[in-house]
Amino acid sequence: MAQTTASKQSATLPPGSPLIRVEHLSRTIANRAQRTVILDNVTFTIPAQSLFAINGPSGSGKSTLLNMLTGIDRPTSGRVIFAGQELRDRSENALARWRGRHVGIIFQFFQLVPTLTARENVLLALELGGGMPRSAWRKRAQDCLEIVGIGSFGNRLPSELSGGQQQRVAVARALANDPPVLIADEPTGNLDSHTTHAVFDMLAGLTQRGKTIVYVTHERELAGRAGSRIELLDGRIVGQQNADAATTHVAEVER
Repeated sequence: MAQTTASKQSATLPPGSPLIRVEHLSRTIANRAQRTVILDNVTFTIPAQSLFAINGPSGSGKSTLLNMLTGIDRPTSGRVIFAGQELRDRSENALARWRGRHVGIIFQFFQLVPTLTARENVLLALELGGGMPRSAWRKRAQDCLEIVGIGSFGNRLPSELSGGQQQRVAVARALANDPPVLIADEPTGNLDSHTTHAVFDMLAGLTQRGKTIVYVTHERELAGRAGSRIELLDGRIVGQQNADAATTHVAEVER
């Protein structure tokens, strides 16, 4: 599969080396009536091949930050640097191509195509990614289903799968184009407690396959399992672990 310079660099970074650097990132929405600050001068580093948590209550800016990391949204100021390359220098089309090769996205509500089987959902990601020969797609799709533990469920529709199984298909789809980073927005938020731990264990285990896992959660227990993390409150970092982050004291945020 063809690789860009950034993907080659990210693939060769040793575990713990800085993979993503976020510098003085801010996002504001303004109109004539008011100006709303969603992210306020956020700085931190995501180590390569780490399990990285973004923790915080609803409305703290977690999902907006994920959109910045994936290039879906652009910051008002500041920058995101991925394997030495700055995202904001790219056009929208270039960002879309970059995202297809470098980032696999996992949603809370799975977002599977209901009329496609588990295998076909993964095949669709390969078709859209365009980085692998068509002759290799079926084997790659099956390999991804095997990795997440549902290799025997490839012919089932989403409606024939449990919530945990559907989320595993969503992870397999995110793995399809072999991106170095998986971004997960509340990946267990729609699952019961037993299934939550099983799916999270599977997701965390992908770091042993060289993946960097960045996940948003409001659950402190899941955030505590990360090797590196930041905690957001009202758009500012108020806590961090192994993230080289600039933090703001909670009392200052609450003023």
